[in-house]
Amino acid sequence: MKPQLVLRVARPTNDLAAVIRFYRDGLGLQELFRFSDHDGFDGVMLGQPGDAYHFEFTHAHGHDAGRAPTADNLVVFYIPDRDAWQAAIQRMKSQGYTTVPSFNPYWDRQGVTFEDCDGYRVVLQNADWHAVAQQS
Repeated sequence: MKPQLVLRVARPTNDLAAVIRFYRDGLGLQELFRFSDHDGFDGVMLGQPGDAYHFEFTHAHGHDAGRAPTADNLVVFYIPDRDAWQAAIQRMKSQGYTTVPSFNPYWDRQGVTFEDCDGYRVVLQNADWHAVAQQS
């Protein structure tokens, strides 16, 4: 049996609490694990239980993580169901997040973009990934 590939996207932040609010409360991800002062790092892992991906956000004590290097650093969530997509947008807006124009206009055609406290952007795309991949 082939082992399941698990993807962890890990990145630092200067404001762990604000990142948690954005990805947990805004995007609806769940807190999977949290740690404090592990070799000088605090962190949290967010995702959906059982999914093959999760995000890890860390804060290193005494270290400036900086901001996203460009406006085109993206995480894209494909949400094919239009009602679910609109609900996800509304959840973000109800948490106080506003949309930003995407650097690449492609993402504005079927999606909306939000920016977290560190300048990293998340696109909520109203499309089916499998259908998009077949067109490529």
